[in-house]
Amino acid sequence: MDKREEVEIYLNNKGSLKNIPNKTREDWDQYFMEVAELVSQRSTCVHRKVGAIIVKEKRILATGYNQPPSGFPHCNVIGCIRDDLNIKSGEHQEICYGLHAEQNALMQAAKFGINTSDSIIYVTHQPCSVCARLIINAGIKKVLFKKEYPDALTKLFFETCGIEIKVIK
Repeated sequence: MDKREEVEIYLNNKGSLKNIPNKTREDWDQYFMEVAELVSQRSTCVHRKVGAIIVKEKRILATGYNQPPSGFPHCNVIGCIRDDLNIKSGEHQEICYGLHAEQNALMQAAKFGINTSDSIIYVTHQPCSVCARLIINAGIKKVLFKKEYPDALTKLFFETCGIEIKVIK
């Protein structure tokens, strides 16, 4: 028996929609974080796969994952410049072939003329301070992330500028 037949039998027996059991679903934050995790799987970073999605009114506006610019060879092919230069995580983010997931999501929104004011960004990892500045100026009001990232300036930027931060476990 398929679902349609089950519903017809249910309605014929009960005669009302009031008696349909309420099945619980995960909340929106968990749902969107799972989407960000899925987006992160496209990353070609050899160290950290990061995904980001920008959401407004429960609708996904743009997605991004960490990777080099379009047309540039990917790190899983040419190697990591940060490894070659012995740069620690959280330091000198500008020395990297890739853009961060948040940067790619913001660029995708800009490329297609999508307004990010008063939106929410879900990121698998805490944004770095460079991305924090971009998020603030893009008008994003809330940042949700799962994993920490070693950049203390991020919290200062978000707190000072009134950006809500939420860690999702």
